[in-house]
Amino acid sequence: MRKLLILSQLVLVALMISCTTPQEFDTKVSLDYCLEQVTKSIGQTQYADSFPRNIDPGKKEWNYVGVKDWTSGFYPGVLWYAYEYTGNEEILKQAKKFTEPIKYIAFNKAYDHDIGFQVYCSFGNGYRLTGNKAYKEVMLAAADTLATLYNPHVGTIHSWPRKKEYSHNTIIDNMMNLELLFWASKNGGGQQLYQMAESHAEVTMKNIVRSDNAVYHVGDFDKETGEFIKGHTHQGYADESMWARGQTWGIYGFAIASRETGRKDFLETSKKLADHFLERMPEDGIPFWDFDDPRIPKAPKDASAAAIAACGMLELSNQVEERELAHKYKNAAETLLSTLSSDKYWSRETNNAILLHSTGNHPRNSEIDVPIIYADYYFMEALLRLKRMDEGEMMAYQ
Repeated sequence: MRKLLILSQLVLVALMISCTTPQEFDTKVSLDYCLEQVTKSIGQTQYADSFPRNIDPGKKEWNYVGVKDWTSGFYPGVLWYAYEYTGNEEILKQAKKFTEPIKYIAFNKAYDHDIGFQVYCSFGNGYRLTGNKAYKEVMLAAADTLATLYNPHVGTIHSWPRKKEYSHNTIIDNMMNLELLFWASKNGGGQQLYQMAESHAEVTMKNIVRSDNAVYHVGDFDKETGEFIKGHTHQGYADESMWARGQTWGIYGFAIASRETGRKDFLETSKKLADHFLERMPEDGIPFWDFDDPRIPKAPKDASAAAIAACGMLELSNQVEERELAHKYKNAAETLLSTLSSDKYWSRETNNAILLHSTGNHPRNSEIDVPIIYADYYFMEALLRLKRMDEGEMMAYQ
């Protein structure tokens, strides 16, 4: 009888674990696959000032953009992640080659807010992995260039100066560029950069994060008074809809702001956005491009949003104090990565990308249900983050 009771208890524990933890996920398998695909692109990408961005349906090779494109930093970032995983000297050579041209962004007038995406993903990863002092100087210069877009009346960075239909616009994507300012403030760039980044996050939190725990894509402000005028969308289905990638920029961006400032309100904002994202997730575990597209379930998916969300959830899991919550967000990230690591989303022989089924700008009929470079970038980032976390946990218990 005692043995039967113990057995019953063991079965109950096993059931509890299976309900709260995703199936065992092997980051090595996924990273090895990423490496295979990255190696293909190395063979095809010849010119250092041309960067892979997307692949047309039915094609195998990337379409390329110049250094000024907002996505230019992601391909060198992918190469840096491949080097981080392998230590391969040929990949290092390629990472350096494709990083170098992006310094143009740091030393020329700011076109828009995307300087963080362009420079932090390329030079930032390069500096993290090599300690190259020349990379540090480029990053500091890039932070100063980004800071020229800061409007003290509003308290945020002007995201799209070229869009004259807004007095002063700030988009949720811009939360991701604050990491460059936070980094620079700690590495010789000055306290004013920290203050700009903190202010930007605070104003975004108060105005662009909605009461339903979703976000506006664009916040329109009066450039003289700083008054919030209206929330809009540019890439979502509607102003009040929940654009998937925008929600994940918010999750990850506020988690970074929380880490850098220690502010609990930023952490709580990230958690609320993450919880809302998870609550509305479709059964198959990957978001549609916009959660409110009336064509669901026939609407296109956005693998890039899933990859960004995984990064944000892993960042959150490192910050929350409650062990239960830490497991919740880590497991959610692992589930997203596991789903992306499937035949449905892996490109394999279809083309030279890592992931299929991302959506860029649906209202403009641009990049719909295609591979996009930033999906690959954040997928690799999340895999490497998870790998480091798992190895750290293993060492802690040895």
